[in-house]
Amino acid sequence: MTETKTARRRIFSGIKPSGHLTLGNYLGAVRRWVQEDQHRADALFCVVDLHALTVEHDPARVRRLTRQAATLLLASGLDPELCTLFVQSHVDEHARLSYLMECTATDGEMRRMIQYKEKSARERARGGSVRLSLLTYPALMAADILVYGTHEVPVGEDQTQHVELARDLAQRFNQRYGPVFTVPRATSPRVSARVMDLQDPTSKMGKSHAETAGIVYLLDEPDVVRKKVMRAVTDSGTEVRYDRAEQPGVANLLDVLASCTGGKPEVLAEEFSSYGALKGATAEAVLEVLRPLQARHAELCADPSYVDGVLRAGAERARGLARPRVDEAYAAVGLLPPA
Repeated sequence: MTETKTARRRIFSGIKPSGHLTLGNYLGAVRRWVQEDQHRADALFCVVDLHALTVEHDPARVRRLTRQAATLLLASGLDPELCTLFVQSHVDEHARLSYLMECTATDGEMRRMIQYKEKSARERARGGSVRLSLLTYPALMAADILVYGTHEVPVGEDQTQHVELARDLAQRFNQRYGPVFTVPRATSPRVSARVMDLQDPTSKMGKSHAETAGIVYLLDEPDVVRKKVMRAVTDSGTEVRYDRAEQPGVANLLDVLASCTGGKPEVLAEEFSSYGALKGATAEAVLEVLRPLQARHAELCADPSYVDGVLRAGAERARGLARPRVDEAYAAVGLLPPA
């Protein structure tokens, strides 16, 4: 990739290898990266494996899921000729800058993060201990963003608070030490694909949930996909209508169907006279989306050297972009450069 793209606006986004990627990850984020973001800006996409270490984890599983996530991103259509794809831990500048962000942030800011409150409460309820990194990881997330001079960060609502923190830290650092960082902004898709758990339509379809019956994974076999969709929770009554408040189960199915087919959920609702027919159509639409992705994933798994090469080249370019900015930040705060 040539550096002529550096004049364009820069986008950064990442995905954490804390579980197998889901239909929600694809429809809610990855598809936009593929169809829009990699074409309109200098886009960097990262498997943020360091963030997977904030809770108890199996090292072998983290490595396996990191590679699987990178392969699925390529299978989804990210093109290394158009964007930069890499693994976070392959670029040391993320960790180098993270400490400076910790030195810029305050304890109160870290403890106000909603995800820290929720995740630490869950960990304590299980009787586990809360790792310090769970508290400080928003500083690493800020470093992920700021290290590349990022202008835009496409995120869902649950991550907007972290981008706001990155903005605050960039502005504070610049005021104290000089203009080193670009101040980023969070962006959200014009039409957000909001995919909820098929067994609990009030909760997002998450890749790290313990209960998996309502989660469609990108690598699920066709029979498994059909079974999960056909067993999706619906609502009392029989009328198919789009009403998130009164019929969250039906609305979720209509949202998934609309996201897969390009239709509008309100309009699609008029085509079905029963929940069974809606479920059947939704299952087939999901399979149509997953079929080419799974086929390409199988091809990439058969050629691991290609994936290795993409990640190696991506990390090399990312490192080249990040190192000068981190060196500048180190000098700005008063650290003595190496002789």
